[in-house]
Amino acid sequence: MGKHKNLGEFEITVLAAILHLGEEAYGVAISEEIESRAGRKVTVGALYTTLSRLEEKGIVSSRMGEATAARGGRAKKYFELTTDGFRLFHQSVRALQDMLRGLPEVGGEALA
Repeated sequence: MGKHKNLGEFEITVLAAILHLGEEAYGVAISEEIESRAGRKVTVGALYTTLSRLEEKGIVSSRMGEATAARGGRAKKYFELTTDGFRLFHQSVRALQDMLRGLPEVGGEALA
């Protein structure tokens, strides 16, 4: 992985969902995890475009599961963070936390 800037908000969200899901991180599950935790609906196109870009950058890797009859003979594609992906995820989250630290409360809630 080359030198990358911090990740964007949606990329951080996708990577966090992958981390929450562990070995069960495949497209539909990632989408459902984001909707459940962040209250954000994700289109299949947006998710797979982001996953493809993250894989091209060496931030995530993928593996194919077994094809199943329940999926019409298709296999699930599972995703996980690479070592560099973990590093960049943590760096990006820390940068966001640093930006939020010390901000005044908004609507009675501290942001960081």
